[in-house]
Amino acid sequence: MLGVTPPGTAFDRSRDWLRAHPLALDGTLAFAVLVCMVAGSFADPHGSPNGPTFGDRAPDAAGVVLMVLGAAALVPRRRRPLPVLAFTCAVTLVELVSDDRPAPVAMSAVIALYTVAARTDRPTTWRVGLATMAVLTAAAMFFGPTPWYAQENLGVFAWTGMAAAAGDAVRSRRAVVDAIRERAERAERTREEEARRRVAEERLRIARDLHDVVAHHIALVNVQAGVAAHVMDKRPDQAKEALAHVRDASRSALDELRATVGLLRQSGDPEAPTEPAPGLAVLDGLLDTFRNAGLPVALARTDERAGLPATVDLAAYRIIQEALTNVRKHAGQDAKAEVSVVRVGRTVEITVLDDGAPQPVPPAGTGGHGLLGMRERVTALGGTLTAAPRYGGGFRVQAILPATARAGEDG
Repeated sequence: MLGVTPPGTAFDRSRDWLRAHPLALDGTLAFAVLVCMVAGSFADPHGSPNGPTFGDRAPDAAGVVLMVLGAAALVPRRRRPLPVLAFTCAVTLVELVSDDRPAPVAMSAVIALYTVAARTDRPTTWRVGLATMAVLTAAAMFFGPTPWYAQENLGVFAWTGMAAAAGDAVRSRRAVVDAIRERAERAERTREEEARRRVAEERLRIARDLHDVVAHHIALVNVQAGVAAHVMDKRPDQAKEALAHVRDASRSALDELRATVGLLRQSGDPEAPTEPAPGLAVLDGLLDTFRNAGLPVALARTDERAGLPATVDLAAYRIIQEALTNVRKHAGQDAKAEVSVVRVGRTVEITVLDDGAPQPVPPAGTGGHGLLGMRERVTALGGTLTAAPRYGGGFRVQAILPATARAGEDG
């Protein structure tokens, strides 16, 4: 349509430029106030019996100087509002006391009082506003050319009061807008931080799963491959059996890696994994893989009928897997292991023992990621983990996990 100003026109650019240059805006305001004061100085409210007249009187040189001073003082009003108010009030008092036909210099004091109210706090506005209203009104009543009860004197009181009220309203609105903006920015930061935290937790969880899967199955593949290489010439049947275990372990590793990496897919991606996460329900199959690798493992459990939340079930499975992998790698060829899963009240205790050679606990920050991953899993669920050498040889890993999921962890 013709005549409609599109966005981004000269008006918008001028407004943005004035906001970016507040001193220029204040200079423009000061000039406009000066024009209004000069025009008002030519008006005589009592020029004729019929009402005010314009052009019957003119300001004198002193009045013009005072108007220029009052208007010029408004240029730095944002940076120094209180000194500007004091100066404009002083100029106004000089005009009221010294001139029989005062020019409207009080207009500059009204603008300065508005600025003080808009840029300071409410107690300051009350104190300074009441003082300004009282001083200027009293000066107009006692020193002005009109009787003390004249409407011009009451006009000074009304204009200063409205300036203080308007400035206070603008300051309050600005504070509300700033508070809303700050809450919105804080909410946005909180959402971003929560998203980063969730991403970091998911990455850590996937890293733990990958470590557990790779460490367990690669250890088994290494053992069985060594057995096959050792007996290949003399006992080919046993070598074939060991190679079959290698194939089973590698296939299982690939399946678990595919399921774990599949968690990184988007919901609409094809071939998303549908297999349930491993848990204590398949614990016997896990122990069989270690037995096939030459590690005797005894199992004692009292939790077959007690279902666990998915997160706790997976953590228990991974802790046993990692603990037995460490036994196979570090405890020696003749080591034996014992696994117990016991439900005690609202907790489930996972214990893995071995009778291998004494192994010291690696210092924090050194060694592999096995113990660290187990500790992170247990801590995330609100449980406790103990890992230490046994008296007389061997190692003991015990995890106490809550039998109920924490809020938001089990979907």
